[in-house]
Amino acid sequence: MTDKVDQLDEQSLSSYLEAHIEGFEGPLQAQKFDEGQSNPTFLLLAKSGKYVLRRKPPGVLLPSAHAVDREFRVIRALADTDVPVPTVYHLCEDDAVIGSAFYVMSFVPGKVYSDQALPDMNNDDRRAMTQELIRVLAQIHSVDVEAVGLSDYGKAGNYFERQVNRWTKQYRAAETETVPAMEKLMSWLSDNMPADAGQISLIHGDYRLGNVMFEADGTRMLAVVDWELSTLGNPLADLAYLCMYDIGMVDLSNDERTALGLPSEAEVVQLYCDLRGLPGIDNWHFYSAFSHFRLASISQGVYKRALDGNASQKNAIEAGEGVKLLAQKALQIIDEAGAG
Repeated sequence: MTDKVDQLDEQSLSSYLEAHIEGFEGPLQAQKFDEGQSNPTFLLLAKSGKYVLRRKPPGVLLPSAHAVDREFRVIRALADTDVPVPTVYHLCEDDAVIGSAFYVMSFVPGKVYSDQALPDMNNDDRRAMTQELIRVLAQIHSVDVEAVGLSDYGKAGNYFERQVNRWTKQYRAAETETVPAMEKLMSWLSDNMPADAGQISLIHGDYRLGNVMFEADGTRMLAVVDWELSTLGNPLADLAYLCMYDIGMVDLSNDERTALGLPSEAEVVQLYCDLRGLPGIDNWHFYSAFSHFRLASISQGVYKRALDGNASQKNAIEAGEGVKLLAQKALQIIDEAGAG
């Protein structure tokens, strides 16, 4: 057994997978992907082919975090839907095998884009890929959760109230210093909760360009990955998070986005509304501010794990500064909406 974040006991793992995955044949080599701050992810090169392994990080973890079992469940449930996902093969919850729980899924020969500006694409492809990103998001939110066996995957009602409470607790559990902007933001979110519109769907929780795979030479999406934060809830949380991450965090004006063939935030929201038959979205500033708050809480957890020596990536220590920047941006959005 190994207890290191970036290493696996290849011989022991190979023997285990041969016994639990039909057709698996070792020996294997494990190569850690650079992506995957929360749950370390590995490419497995075996005699029988390529696979991907996602594991919980070892060590002391925050409550309810790193839920690889939930990832496994939701990916398996989506296998026969219109949502593109890998094939999952096995979930191991026995820490004795590699030091923490993990699951194994198929290797998808696609491409992940880390730069939201898509600098290597032409304007037509940039727009097509953005439209594909929104189209698949609408598909996720349209899944019949009862039909796929996910009706108990989350609680119904009061989604944002529960989420603000959850991520406040997660933030407090990982807090390393007092951040005034976070204190003000948490108070505002609690005091300005919009009425629950009754919307309930499967939501991804971390839906963005970096968590989907496209064709290596095309604009069709092959797989949505990293379902750790998925649950049942208000789909506007996913939409606001996508806009925050893939638009708000890219330093481009609307004119610059247009020149590159990239849609503005307003265009993304409108396309989504068209796909889902929605007349529009009220209280958008709340959903946007909440998305910044939640990412700030996640970043605080990454930062705390870095201090404890359990972070998956070497640059995780930088997440500490990101907490402050995200909270300040959320407060700016609130002020610009005249809701401060």
